[in-house]
Amino acid sequence: MKSRINKLQKKLRAENLDVLLVTELSHIRYLTGFHCTEIFDGIAVITQKEAHLFTDFRYKEQAKEEVEYAKVHVGNRYSLKELPDFKPLQENYIKIGFESDHLPHSKVSELRHMLTTAVFIPTTGIVEEMAMVKESSAVSKIKGAVKISDTAFERILGMIEPGIREDELAAELEYQMKMLGSEKPSFDTIVASGYRGALPHGLASSKAVKKGDFITFDFGATYQGYVSDITRTVVVGKPTSRQRKIYDTVLKAQLKAIRAAKAGITGKKLDSVARDYIKKAKFGKYFGHGLGHGVGMLVHEGPRVSPLADNVLEPGNVVTIEPGIYIPGWGGVRIEDDVVIKKNGCTVLNKAPKELIEL
Repeated sequence: MKSRINKLQKKLRAENLDVLLVTELSHIRYLTGFHCTEIFDGIAVITQKEAHLFTDFRYKEQAKEEVEYAKVHVGNRYSLKELPDFKPLQENYIKIGFESDHLPHSKVSELRHMLTTAVFIPTTGIVEEMAMVKESSAVSKIKGAVKISDTAFERILGMIEPGIREDELAAELEYQMKMLGSEKPSFDTIVASGYRGALPHGLASSKAVKKGDFITFDFGATYQGYVSDITRTVVVGKPTSRQRKIYDTVLKAQLKAIRAAKAGITGKKLDSVARDYIKKAKFGKYFGHGLGHGVGMLVHEGPRVSPLADNVLEPGNVVTIEPGIYIPGWGGVRIEDDVVIKKNGCTVLNKAPKELIEL
């Protein structure tokens, strides 16, 4: 935490900001270790020389246990109203940055009325840019989340059979992840079988699985604040020749992208490796989303890997590689791994099998 706060303070000096108000929940945890679930249950106030966390009585003991390298202030239920009494914010014309993507306009107006001599400056991406490059400790926690999701997937394979509902499978996946140490699912679990596989974000429904169905599972765990994001597609019974062809196309596209992933490549270029292969196989119009995205304390963060992504991948980025083919009325296939970008390649974190599993 100390190195993160020091890095942020260096950014404040470079941006000519006296203070940054951090209100996004994952950013507060990233910088201080404090885990809150509702906006304004905690506010991090980072000055050029100090770090402070404002919270209330409900979190007094929790803050003692979790917060590192920041002074804890315990006040009333609404932490925002504690800020005008904080002496460093009372200086005339102090430049206070705030996370404009995460702090509602109404709350900015409230702050301006409370701190009338301050200059409020909207900021974007300051903490996000820091968090894109993971330290070894962060990668270790992502590995923990990946291991949980991989193991949970293997545990539920034995219960897949015709007649079971998608939502039953989703519930069992989430239960197994919880039993393995996940704080919570990293996002709403996707289980899409048969024709519903054409929905890239087909949340689990009450549809019963049928013999011959592809089933796409897209899910993730949360471990010590960091998340995983994995997709696997299986078939109930023996695959048809068309199913086999489409599955193999997606798998080969994914493996090509994994081999190409390394520091220095742009997100656009990496996306094109998989996309061009799928186009060559005559399925290009059925791959309508980006190849991947960053993962960390949030399941969707930078850097992007898509046809629009000019960003250059750096060592320490953790991104997904998840090509897919989705055919309306028929179904779909997606295969996704979390990978750590290295100087001369990448490391795939997932161990769950990717050959087509026939159940």
